[in-house]
Parts: sequence; C-alpha cells; structure tokens
Amino acid sequence: MIPKYFFLTKGAGKHKEQLQSFELALRDAGIQHCNIVNVSSIIPSGCKLISREQGLKAIRPGEITFVVLARNSTNEPHRLIVSSIGVAIPSGKNNYGYLSEHHTYGQTDEVAGDYAEDLAATMLATTMGIQFDPEIAWREKEQMFKTSGLIIKTTNITQSATGDKNGLWTTAIAAAVFLPEKR
Repeated sequence: MIPKYFFLTKGAGKHKEQLQSFELALRDAGIQHCNIVNVSSIIPSGCKLISREQGLKAIRPGEITFVVLARNSTNEPHRLIVSSIGVAIPSGKNNYGYLSEHHTYGQTDEVAGDYAEDLAATMLATTMGIQFDPEIAWREKEQMFKTSGLIIKTTNITQSATGDKNGLWTTAIAAAVFLPEKR
C-alpha cells in the first residue's frame, strides 16, 4: 500500500490515567476511532497534503490507519510538554519527502515546530545532495532549501500542553495521517 494523501492533526488530553489522557488527545485530534499503526518518516512520491477537515472525513471507525506520531505525556504539575511533526515536500513528482517527530519539554510551539521542520528538511536535503552548513539558523536553511528549487514546501504541526496543576496525566500529540484515497 502506498498512500496517496496525508493530513496533519494534533490534540491534547488530561486524565488521572495515562492511557486515558492519550485517548483524550486522540479524540481532540479526531483520530480516536482508528486502529493506529506507527510508521517511519517517508512521504511517498506523489502523496498530497490535504486539509485536516478533508482527512477526517476520509477515515472510518476501526480502519487500520498509518501515522507518524509524536507523543509526550507528563503527570508533573505545570511541566510544559510539546509534540511536533515536521514536513518537507520535494519538488518533482518522483521524489519522496520526509516527516520528523519531535517531542520534548519546555519549548514553545514555535521553537519546537521550527526544530521539527528543520529536521525533516535537513533529512530531505541531505538525500538530495544539497550542500549547507548544519550550524546555520533554520530560517536561513529554509530560504536556501526553497531557493534551490528541490524543496518546495516545509511546514509543521505542533501541540503543547502544561501539566495539570493537580497531577493528572497530560498528553500532547501531533500526527501525520496517511490515506490510501480521499473518500
């Protein structure tokens, strides 16, 4: 099976049980009714990014659903958690792209999102032979990658959450969900 489409989604949940907080995060993301299978980070050539709304309409309860998932949980009060998926889509319909998962503590949505986006773009750039200094800032690399004409789009989806003040489990997820077709 080679997916034809993918969409990005995110969610957060809080509950006294860690598993239930994960379930609530999946509900917030709209994918709780799927049988989720985690896959690695390749966007197949020709696979198109569609909106969350289009994607959620295309999935059915109980469906085996392939996702790249970033997940983070805490029961530490006031601890900032974040999960992010970075996306790098190449030009040309015969080239594959990359997704990255990033889950950490204490970063803002913007910092974590930029980091995940940088990870995905750097993985793609190195497979395409684009030369760059890995120490330069993401915004500089982003411009260089896009002006090369080889990487046409980078983006991210990021979910942060703050640990519940009373110690409930808090989970943050971000996901890229693959679809075989649009229904």
